[in-house]
Amino acid sequence: MNRLKELRKEMDKYEINYYIIPSSDAHQSEYVPDYYNGREFISGFSGSAGTLLVGREKAFLWTDGRYFIQAETELQESGIRLMKMKMPGYETIDEWIKINLKKGEVLAFDGNVISAKDYIKYEKIAEENDFKLKTKRDILVDIWTDRPKMPTEKVFNHEIKFAGKSTKEKLLEVRDQMKILKGENYILTSLDDIAWLFNIRGNDIDYNPVTLSYALITVDKAILYVDNFKINKEVSQKLESEETIIKEYSDIFRDVKDLEDSVIIDSSKVNAKIYLSIKKTIRIIEHMNITTKLKAIKNAIEIKNIEAAQVRDGVAMVKFIKWLNENVKNLNITEISAADKLENFRSKGENFKGLSFNTIAGYKDHAAMMHYAATEESKYTLESEGMFLVDSGAQYLDGTTDITRTFILGDLSEEEKRDFTLVLKGHIALASANFLKGATGENLDILARRPLWDYGIDYKCGTGHGVGFFLNVHEGPQSFRQQGSNTVLEPGMIITNEPGVYKKGKHGIRTENVLLVTKSCEDEDMGEFYKFQTVSYCPIDLEGIEIEMMTIEEKKWINQYHKTVYDKLNSYLNNEEKEFLIIQTREI
Repeated sequence: MNRLKELRKEMDKYEINYYIIPSSDAHQSEYVPDYYNGREFISGFSGSAGTLLVGREKAFLWTDGRYFIQAETELQESGIRLMKMKMPGYETIDEWIKINLKKGEVLAFDGNVISAKDYIKYEKIAEENDFKLKTKRDILVDIWTDRPKMPTEKVFNHEIKFAGKSTKEKLLEVRDQMKILKGENYILTSLDDIAWLFNIRGNDIDYNPVTLSYALITVDKAILYVDNFKINKEVSQKLESEETIIKEYSDIFRDVKDLEDSVIIDSSKVNAKIYLSIKKTIRIIEHMNITTKLKAIKNAIEIKNIEAAQVRDGVAMVKFIKWLNENVKNLNITEISAADKLENFRSKGENFKGLSFNTIAGYKDHAAMMHYAATEESKYTLESEGMFLVDSGAQYLDGTTDITRTFILGDLSEEEKRDFTLVLKGHIALASANFLKGATGENLDILARRPLWDYGIDYKCGTGHGVGFFLNVHEGPQSFRQQGSNTVLEPGMIITNEPGVYKKGKHGIRTENVLLVTKSCEDEDMGEFYKFQTVSYCPIDLEGIEIEMMTIEEKKWINQYHKTVYDKLNSYLNNEEKEFLIIQTREI
């Protein structure tokens, strides 16, 4: 409440009626450096996705179904109303602005952190409603006195033995697409795309090995904009050998103003400040980032590396499960100490570079919050009963992992066992799909939901997301979701399969593996078909399954999957661990 008051004083000073604070940084990143956590600073809501709108008297926060329970808790007594996205009875932020902003009023935001796409949308509404937009001021500057500094982590090379392709090769592919789009210049601002294109990595954002940077690709030049103090001689020499020019991070704005020819941008990624720097006379070609599709389809070397990383990750998971099973009755294990123990097992693996996100370790009703983060104040101590959900992953030089298992720590109720089984049935239905070329994640999402829908249960999130290669754990454009997932699935794409059940005050269940899209079969008359290869290797807790609910085909799937898990992992385990894995992967 005090921070809202201070913000409103600044709004009065600059004659602002409404101020928007999004979750993003200047690159429209999902996860951001602490410097950009202004929405959390003002609202107290710590989820990764949400938009705060503050007026002189009222304030609203929009977030999606992953965070409803968490947001309700964190916004208590804040004076901020929760707006549940895609739920009946709640306007979108655009609708609210269109209905409520009056002639002559001012809507403001920092143009650095609002996308060009959103700016264009707000500009249109402002013209229709005759209110004004202000984009040049970050009014948090004067009230956020202990604001974290901008990150200063060093850049390092990602070797071609991991990446599979050189920057030169990738630039050729980008320029081929630029020709097709008839664009002379291509402005690239999303950090994972830049890291992929230039085969560099950094540590500017927790869990995401990227560096704050921009790029400008022309028909004959490739310019990387990054703070020079982050670049050592090795990185500089490598980039220069790949015909890349290095300029200071902030030089992008001056260079954009000087452009004379057509420009390709992804308006959902380029920020409003850059967009407004482009001359009005220049033709702007709006298109999804060229690099997004290119990096989504993993090359043969990347796929081979991913397999190795997933096996290594599976070994760590088995060691963790064994430790958990043997010690839950004897040790004082909390949600936090369990997550720390799993990280310790992972850290001993080759090429380990850290976690791929903050581990979600939720016991009992805490697991009903999809993105629950335990604190010293909120943590539960595990007991020999109920379920413990652990969603975790790691960054390795040769791949990024993401896996969820719901562990059975003791007796379950009939409802818990039924829900666990329904989640597994949905997981199997999607994992075993055979689908026609041209299918999208939107087409297939229903497969995972159908077993749950039969019992009147749904989950308020997508079923799966793309995964980067030693990059962001959430990577587009492919995903499984009911709406807005219209990217055609192609061989080489990596995507998660993670249906779940989340019941407030009761329990949360999720079973997640990573899938690789591969070719299934082809017929001259029927067309080309694809399927999924599961590349996560970790046992699914058999104690949670209601066997009578499983079909013969589903039992065959779980038995074959567990055989694969044992075959992939056993040679990396000692005799005691092998015996444990034999039990965990026994046939049902």
